Amino acid sequence: MTKLTAASMAVAIFAFAGCSAGQTQLSNSEQTRLDTPVQAERIANSVDAPRLLNAFDTPEEWLTHGFTYDEQRFSPLHQVNPDTVSQLGVAWTYDLKTNRGVEATPIIVDGVMYVTSSWSVVHALDARTGEELWVYDPEVDRAVGASACCDVVNRGVALWEGKVYVGVIDGRLEALDAATGDLVWSTVTVDQSKDYTITGAPRIVEGRVYIGNGGAEYPVRGYISAYDADTGELDWRFYTTPNPEKAPDGAVSDEAFETVGNVTWGDEGEWKNSGGGGTVWDSIIYDQVNDLLIFGVGNGSPWNRSVRDPSGGDNLFLSSIVAVKPDTGEYVWHFQTTPGDNWDYTATQSLILADIEIEGAERRVVMQAPKNGFFYVLDAATGEFISGNNYVPQNWTSGLDDEGRPIEIAEARYGNEPYLQFPGPLGGHNWHPMAFNPELELVYIPAQEIPLNYQNDLRYMSRPVKWNTGMDFSAATPVEPNQAVFDFLRAGLKGRLLAWDPKTQDVRWSHEHNNAWNGGVLTTGGGLVFQGQLEGRFSAYDAATGDMLWEYDVKSGVASGPGTYELDGDQYVTITTGWGSAYALAAGGFAYDEVVPPMVGRVVTFKLGASGSIPDPDLPEILREPQAEDFGNEETLQTGLIAYARACSVCHGGLAMSSGVLPDLRWSPFTSSEAAWRSVVLEGSLRSQGMVSFADVLSEDEAEAIRAYVVKQAHIGTQLKQK
Repeated sequence: MTKLTAASMAVAIFAFAGCSAGQTQLSNSEQTRLDTPVQAERIANSVDAPRLLNAFDTPEEWLTHGFTYDEQRFSPLHQVNPDTVSQLGVAWTYDLKTNRGVEATPIIVDGVMYVTSSWSVVHALDARTGEELWVYDPEVDRAVGASACCDVVNRGVALWEGKVYVGVIDGRLEALDAATGDLVWSTVTVDQSKDYTITGAPRIVEGRVYIGNGGAEYPVRGYISAYDADTGELDWRFYTTPNPEKAPDGAVSDEAFETVGNVTWGDEGEWKNSGGGGTVWDSIIYDQVNDLLIFGVGNGSPWNRSVRDPSGGDNLFLSSIVAVKPDTGEYVWHFQTTPGDNWDYTATQSLILADIEIEGAERRVVMQAPKNGFFYVLDAATGEFISGNNYVPQNWTSGLDDEGRPIEIAEARYGNEPYLQFPGPLGGHNWHPMAFNPELELVYIPAQEIPLNYQNDLRYMSRPVKWNTGMDFSAATPVEPNQAVFDFLRAGLKGRLLAWDPKTQDVRWSHEHNNAWNGGVLTTGGGLVFQGQLEGRFSAYDAATGDMLWEYDVKSGVASGPGTYELDGDQYVTITTGWGSAYALAAGGFAYDEVVPPMVGRVVTFKLGASGSIPDPDLPEILREPQAEDFGNEETLQTGLIAYARACSVCHGGLAMSSGVLPDLRWSPFTSSEAAWRSVVLEGSLRSQGMVSFADVLSEDEAEAIRAYVVKQAHIGTQLKQK
């Protein structure tokens, strides 16, 4: 397997980037073929409706994104259990050849593993050995990464009747031949002139492929689409925000907006230009009991409702859970977790279906722990609110009313003064998959505490920005932070694995991590919970008590959801490594240095008695020293801070501290001269590596002020202890 060379990594590390710096992803349009025609034929006809509907009965495989349509991420496999877990060792590893974020849970069918890495590259591997069978690279224009709010990640594939389906970061939905990796069809699902992306995994029900999109930090209008799995033709589309004129679109969502949606939007506001947001960028589940497709809807665009819609309405279907008929897209019900979203409180986090006893009667429920900090239990058939409670500390409400509507604290509707709020826009729980153990009736949540100062952006209507938020990211940020400021920021970041009882709405047990951003979860019939962590540990806990029973250093940060499968009588546990995403780009610098291992993307697979090893990262050392002398007066530095916060911080980190997933500008050689800096920031000389020109939002003076600010942070950074 090919490793990243020091030279190629140096290009990635020192390439100055916007929201997508260059990364060393090998392009591989020539795909290795399966050698065995019999195996190819079996794979080509393996996954159909009965198999997906009864996925729980074949636990030796992992057929769909959350293991079954209920997406509980509970596998009944039990060979690995509290008595044997200490014997887990590395069976094999596979190099995904990327130094960007990896978020996929592998799909395992008929002894073949299908997994994606960054830039939507698909890998087919022998699930016994990790041998590469084929690789498909959609060859995305790297400049598209500037539209990816939260890294160029991908959460996996779906399978149906001999084809592998992947959503591509540039908005394509593609079907590949499962046996060979050849492209069968490709459909553009978005207006590619706008800042849409796809990072989520497709879902398939009865020959329809369902896919949403991302981009609500930019001017876009969200929707979910259904495509014919054989041809790629659009079947139906459901928009999640209204037409700017509140007129029919000729889409299946027209009736829903006429009856319940349009009235929640005013007739003025930036939403009429921006589209309103509401992208369906992750959770989509199929309730086979009620024959409903249920999906989560994202945040508003702009975030700030006073800019988006001054009328103060609820703005359906932002931050909502919505149920439709899977064959037609017909609206059935919705539940809005955050009416009038003002904080990027998406409801796109993982949805879980389960049958649990409530007040003496069994009920079919859908459960979610969205960004806003509350855990919800809803009736799956009707969307009726059953119960809810905050699973992390929060200070934007005094609780929920009897209908599940948040009782807001007035200060949370931030104005011109900053309000330090829990949770911040990264949420109490983000995309990381949670899991439900039906034997213990516990939900396992990768929870986090990451606050943020919210404040109006007073320059929003007069100055263009890349991120369409209407919020000031420089709020309460000093130009020259000292060690006390840094330590305060670091102390405010916490992460926990919570065992949550959905019936009592309370914590059964909690395990605190060293860092806020912690990985997705798997639970098993062996009485275990598996989870990876930012600092490179992959751990197993007793599902009932939370006791840590096993851990392994996987030599790279872990964020994705683990999976498990069985071959030849052996249970395997597998995980993808390589951390990135929103926290790594915007806040991960506070956890960087010795705490966070290098960003190496791999598949690491374990089984009992195995004795393999994980290669050490082969990465060049970064020279951490300023590349220019301090320059710029106090006014210039303040201008640089504000411009950096508006244009750079969400990708290169607060206080100019990068996690290393994208280049740390403090040490960039481009800071050494005004001409070199201008060529990148304003002229787009590194566009092919992901750094597009920012000349449309930054003047020459502002670009130079940012350089002064970054150089100042470089000199300060050599004195700060980043651990």
